[in-house]
Amino acid sequence: MNKLLAILLAAVTVSAQAADITGAGATFPFPIYAKWAEGYKKVTGTGMNYQSIGSSGGIRQINAKTVDFGATDAPVSGENLDKMAQVQFPAIIGGTVPVVNLDGFKPGELRITGPVMAEVFMGNISKWNDPKLVALNPGKNLPNEAITIVHRADGSGTTFNWTDYISTVSPEWLQRVGRGAAVKWPAATSVGGKGNEGVAANVNRIKGSIGYVEYAYVKKNNMTFLQLQNKSGKYVSPDDLTFAAAADGADWFSVPGMGLSIVDQKNPNAWPVSSASFIIMYKTPANKANSDEVLKFFDWAFKNGKKDAVDLDYVPLPDALTKQIRERVWTQIK
Repeated sequence: MNKLLAILLAAVTVSAQAADITGAGATFPFPIYAKWAEGYKKVTGTGMNYQSIGSSGGIRQINAKTVDFGATDAPVSGENLDKMAQVQFPAIIGGTVPVVNLDGFKPGELRITGPVMAEVFMGNISKWNDPKLVALNPGKNLPNEAITIVHRADGSGTTFNWTDYISTVSPEWLQRVGRGAAVKWPAATSVGGKGNEGVAANVNRIKGSIGYVEYAYVKKNNMTFLQLQNKSGKYVSPDDLTFAAAADGADWFSVPGMGLSIVDQKNPNAWPVSSASFIIMYKTPANKANSDEVLKFFDWAFKNGKKDAVDLDYVPLPDALTKQIRERVWTQIK
């Protein structure tokens, strides 16, 4: 009898574990995925376990079939999706933000342009009182303090988006460094951090530093961000409205796998380093039940998770787009 009871209990445990779904990848959307997972479990009883390990790690894990979905901010090319028999769709929109550790300045008090930002990250500008920074911030007492660059140490979609933007506004950066999930950072004084969490922690720790993180981490860690000049010449601050302005009018299906870049948009209210975060799944999944549950999770999130997204300063996808994703992408998953 005890043996039978043990077998039954084991079966119940396995069944409960099978109901949970797993994902891994980008740290950029982790705060909202965690919030959605909490809400979804309350409603359905099904858990969603997400490993915030960076976009490159998420792509590796879904390719190895160790998770039910991968997440990346650096979209996978249509060619590679076809090769792996996978689909890709955006799940959320947000922004990457330059953050600094400078005493005496409030968030958004200091300004910078894209080309000057490129010079800072290349190491061409190595002091905060450099004439180019002073010229952009008249009346501000910028310190004679060395600049330390803080960047991602892991393969990162946030890095891809950041370098995608800098490559767009700086021909020198494009030629010397380029865009990618991992690049060779040229500045002489630079420090790596793992995940958005690691970059935020290092910027808060190192005086005179500058780094880049997703906006939810700016808010969570009470960080000082820079206003950034956009393509229209307007200085803007990061928030859900300026991220939404960057995504306004985007033709997501104009690019294979919906892998559209929305950096440096012309909209006068657009945040220049806005981006989507993407989900990758197999067209013919190894575990169909789990794959179906992933779609149920994102279907629920698209319908019920908008307020949570806005509260965390992400931009939820519009209903018209999620309808197209259901009809044109999810129908490819068998």
